[in-house]
Amino acid sequence: MVKVYARVLCADMEYKTLSIDASASSSDVVRLLLSKFKMKHRDPNLFYLTMEVWVRKTGIPIRTIMVLDDEARPVELQSCHPKGDSKFLLQMRRGGLVKVYDSCLMAGSLYKSLLVSERTTAEEVVQLVLHCYNSSDRGSKYSLYEVCPIKSYERALHSNELPLRIQQNWPSPEHFAFHLRRNQEGTHQKRQIEM
Repeated sequence: MVKVYARVLCADMEYKTLSIDASASSSDVVRLLLSKFKMKHRDPNLFYLTMEVWVRKTGIPIRTIMVLDDEARPVELQSCHPKGDSKFLLQMRRGGLVKVYDSCLMAGSLYKSLLVSERTTAEEVVQLVLHCYNSSDRGSKYSLYEVCPIKSYERALHSNELPLRIQQNWPSPEHFAFHLRRNQEGTHQKRQIEM
């Protein structure tokens, strides 16, 4: 059992107690919390765990806060400290808005604005858009395109490219956009082989 203080997700709930095993990583805990709070459309890369530890040996309690990497194992870390001397907190990274035109999923829809992390990949953005529609489609059926109608320019992003960083480098953001498109048969596999 791990108690995670998650006010960043829900201001009126102090913490959430999770039953996880020792093999669960910090990123697993973040995904589980987003699921418990019914926020599967939120970018998990925006969130991370910190561990607050109190050391009382000197007589004066000293508080240390550690940022946990994605592979850290909260249950193992918690077992290294006396009960009540540590706690986990969910924190949020800065991100940015990415607008994705998604009419290939729903004809009447214009776009989805997603708050994503700088480390969120094109593949993960595609998955987030699919989650917004509760789609059971595999993300590999779709690609994210960078489009500039004024210059008649478009290109499919590789699955590991970072849309927020690409967007930040656009010379005139009002002329560029991201479009979600359904892949033609064999297109996705071909692009993966080229990488």
